Amino acid sequence: MTTYESDIKTIRCSAEKAYSLFADLNNISKIKDKIPADKVQSLEFDTDSCSVAIDPLGKITFVVENREPFETIKFGAKESPVAFNLWIQFKEMAENDTRMKLTIKAELPMMIKAMFGSKIQDFLNSMAETIIISLNNNSL
Repeated sequence: MTTYESDIKTIRCSAEKAYSLFADLNNISKIKDKIPADKVQSLEFDTDSCSVAIDPLGKITFVVENREPFETIKFGAKESPVAFNLWIQFKEMAENDTRMKLTIKAELPMMIKAMFGSKIQDFLNSMAETIIISLNNNSL
């Protein structure tokens, strides 16, 4: 398993609020227009799943596998060329001071890891930054 972690980001809200926004994936509609078009070609979502088309990987569907209120949301991948999981983790440090980190654990063949490892890391950091900007600007 290969692990990719985003930078730890600071959110100016409670862990409860940040968690609640991602516990129902329909809330993605509120930030859909902030996602760079060059990163994601299509985006579909409902309460428990989100499908994205990412060049050059193709369509990937994330499905919520586990929710730990106010701390973690764990996603599994379906319709993906490789098996992986994605976590969103929240840790409240003080009032209106929550830290967030995204983690991907993937079973990547060496060739794919060499070709796309940096793109996966860039995507993860870009995704974390979009989430943080939206939360801190009260777009969500």
